[in-house]
Amino acid sequence: MKIWRQVKIKSIQSRIAGTFVMLVLLTALLLIFISYRLSESAVRETAESYTTELINQVNANIQTYITGMKDISLTAMNNPDVRDYLTYGKSLPPEDLSALEYKISEYFHSILVSRKDITSVNIFGYNGSFISDRRGVQLNPNSPPSEQFWYKQAQEASGQVVISSSHVQPVIKDEYQWVVSLSRELRGIDRSQGLGILLIDLNFKVINDMLNQLDLGSRGYVFVVDREGNIVYHPQQQLLYSNLKTEEIDRVMKETTGGFVTEEGGVSRIYTIQDSGFGWKIVGVFYENELVDNKKQMKLSFAVAGLFCIAVGVMISYLISRNLTRPIKRLQENMNEVEKGNFDIRVPVGHSKEISSLARSFNLMMMKIKELMHQIVVEQEVKRKSELNALQAQINPHFLYNTLDSIIWMAESKKHDEVILMTSALAKLFRASLSKGQELIPIATEIEHITSYLKIQEMRYQDKMGYTVQFDPSLKRYMTLKVLLQPLVENAIYHGIKNKQGRGMIRIYVSRVGDDIELRVIDDGIGMDEETIRTILYSTETQESKMGVGIANVHQRIQLYFGMNYGLSYKSVVNEGTTAIVTIPAIYFDEKKESEEESA
Repeated sequence: MKIWRQVKIKSIQSRIAGTFVMLVLLTALLLIFISYRLSESAVRETAESYTTELINQVNANIQTYITGMKDISLTAMNNPDVRDYLTYGKSLPPEDLSALEYKISEYFHSILVSRKDITSVNIFGYNGSFISDRRGVQLNPNSPPSEQFWYKQAQEASGQVVISSSHVQPVIKDEYQWVVSLSRELRGIDRSQGLGILLIDLNFKVINDMLNQLDLGSRGYVFVVDREGNIVYHPQQQLLYSNLKTEEIDRVMKETTGGFVTEEGGVSRIYTIQDSGFGWKIVGVFYENELVDNKKQMKLSFAVAGLFCIAVGVMISYLISRNLTRPIKRLQENMNEVEKGNFDIRVPVGHSKEISSLARSFNLMMMKIKELMHQIVVEQEVKRKSELNALQAQINPHFLYNTLDSIIWMAESKKHDEVILMTSALAKLFRASLSKGQELIPIATEIEHITSYLKIQEMRYQDKMGYTVQFDPSLKRYMTLKVLLQPLVENAIYHGIKNKQGRGMIRIYVSRVGDDIELRVIDDGIGMDEETIRTILYSTETQESKMGVGIANVHQRIQLYFGMNYGLSYKSVVNEGTTAIVTIPAIYFDEKKESEEESA
């Protein structure tokens, strides 16, 4: 076992050969199984196809009988003698009535001479008249026609053909024949009023003899059901009636054309169904175990063929693994060079299609890695530059000089309270900007910083500006970049409010918008046009120095830290004011984690 593991780990050829052997073995077994199943399936499909063709032929034969009965009914409907008999029969003189009855009876009899499958043709008038293809027959007084199911169904069908199931016909005295009945209501010329019922009886023996001759194996058979699920024909009908045998009638009624398979006592029965088109369904049933008599011989043949394929596959696996080993080893040597840090190496593309594709992919990967490394270097340079600009924005020499100058002026004027207030604000401003060297600070700290800045500016420009700061207290522990708002406020003061006549106002709002946080700086200064907005957002270094603040730097810092979906945007109306909108992700400040990092 240990020797096998050593060979498996150290020899690429052995691993490939073993893999191929397993694949060949699994493939051969799978092919044997599939082939065997396909053979069984082919035999089943052949049997199903044969059964379907047989059922279709039976359906065609039955439809021929039914179509003939329909043609007779149409002839009777359009016969003027029949219509006159049903309309005026009772009002005709006896001799004329007798002659007309004789003529119609002979007409029906002439039709039946050529149709041995039809037992009788009868008409039952609503006026009480009755005529048949045979003269002298009498109605059964115990079975009035109007009480028969075929009579009622024909009345409900209003002139349409009704095909019954097989039944004993009791309406003729002393005759009880097993028939299938076609009935339809005969109507007047205008088709608005019924005159009587036409009854044509098909000898059921014709259908019985035809279906008994079918061959579906030693146990297979055909049966017929009507639209109500009643048995029209079944070779074991008596067993069904005595509940000694069952059929899947409910499933048959749900199917239109097709079939299904059932299991009964471990034996599969395959049902094939054909809709006749006039309410009957013809069903063929055959047993699956009669399809394949030589299953053992089939299994043995497939097993021998499978063993031969496995032996050939093992030999081919060995040859393929040996040929694949050489280029793979060469590729492995080149990859070892990359592990040592040589990213300039290029794997030579060989002749083998798979290895060549692998080599090309490897070379492309090396090129991409070098590009990404270069990109990381460039991004780090941009980040360091942005951090430098941020520091420069924090310590604006002009702002510091002007603030200290204001403090000296107020001290000389004996305004001690104002001196204390401005000095305190300046101290808080610098304390908040330091932030222990962290780039991300709580929003509360940033609000403290910008409030101190605004307080200083308000004291410098007492009659020129005022400010308000509003934010949701629940957001104070979420994170933001430090000194993010000061450049925006400074820009609002020097380029918005300072050039405005009268007193201006700066408003700062912090709010939660979905999974993001928005910081808004709103002024009611002179506003900007679209060109100016584009200039300050995407300005070069030269343009930034002219503007006096790093607005573009703020936008770049946000996108550098949080991604391209975040940043700075402006909305402005000339002579009405400007709104600067900072969008950053909602990142919660974990004080415990921060303290752990500081202690570490």
